[in-house]
Amino acid sequence: MHDLVFVFAGFAVGLVVGLTGVGGGSLMTPLLIFFFGVKPHLAIGTDLLFAAFTKMGGTVSLARARIVDWKIVGQTAAGSIPAALVTLYALHLLGPASPAAHAVMTTTLGIALLLTAAAMLYKALYGKAAPRHIDAAALGAATQARHWALPVLFGAVIGAMVTITSVGAGAIGVIVLMLLYPALPLPRIVAADIAHAVPLTLVAGLGHASIGSVDWVLLAKLLAGSLPGIWLGARLVTRTPDRWIRSLLSVLLAYAGVKLIAI
Repeated sequence: MHDLVFVFAGFAVGLVVGLTGVGGGSLMTPLLIFFFGVKPHLAIGTDLLFAAFTKMGGTVSLARARIVDWKIVGQTAAGSIPAALVTLYALHLLGPASPAAHAVMTTTLGIALLLTAAAMLYKALYGKAAPRHIDAAALGAATQARHWALPVLFGAVIGAMVTITSVGAGAIGVIVLMLLYPALPLPRIVAADIAHAVPLTLVAGLGHASIGSVDWVLLAKLLAGSLPGIWLGARLVTRTPDRWIRSLLSVLLAYAGVKLIAI
C-alpha cells in the first residue's frame, strides 16, 4: 500500500504539470519532505532526476514542433551547468546529509518556493497578455537579449538554486525569460525553459546521485505514476481553468515556503 501512495503522488504531480506546465520540483519536493518524511537531501536529489525524465518527453515533442529556440537554451545553459557543478562540489565538501547542508537546503528551498509562488501568481494574472505568435522575420530580433551576459547570469543563478533545492527551473525561469525576451511569444518561452531544464536537472541529479542523494527505488515509483499523469493532464488542459489552478497552487507553495523557512 505504501508503494501505491508514492505512485499516486507521482500521478497527482504529473497531472498538475500536464494541466498547468508548473515545474514538478516545486510540488514534489515539499510533498516528499512534509507528507512522506523523506530527508531533504534525498528528496531534492531524487526529484531532480524525476524532473529530468518527466521533461525529456516534453522537450522532444516541442522540438518536433520547432518552437524551441536553441540559442536561448545554449546561453542559459552556459551559466547554469557550470554553476550546478560548482554547487555540487560545495555540497560534496559540506556533506549532503549534514545538519548544515539540510539547513541550507530547507531555507533556500523555502525562499525558492516563495519566489515560485509569486511567479506563478504573476503569470496567472498577466501571462495572458504575453504575445502568442510572431512573424518569422521578427524571430531573430526577439531571441536577442538586451545584453549577451544576462541569460548567462540568469542561468548561473538558476543552476545554483536548482541544484540546492530542485526548484526554480519552472515558473521562475519562465518569468525571467519573459523579462529578458519580451517580444518572444509565450509558447516559445515555455519551450525554451523546459528544454533548458532537462540538461540542468540531469546534470544536477546525476551529481546528487554521485554523492548518495538519490533514492532510486523511490524515483521508479514516482515515475510510474507521473508519466500517465502528464499524459492525462496534457489532454485535459483545454478543459480546465488554468488561472484558478495556478492561483491556488501559488497559495499552497507560499505556505510550504514559509513553513520550510520556519524550520
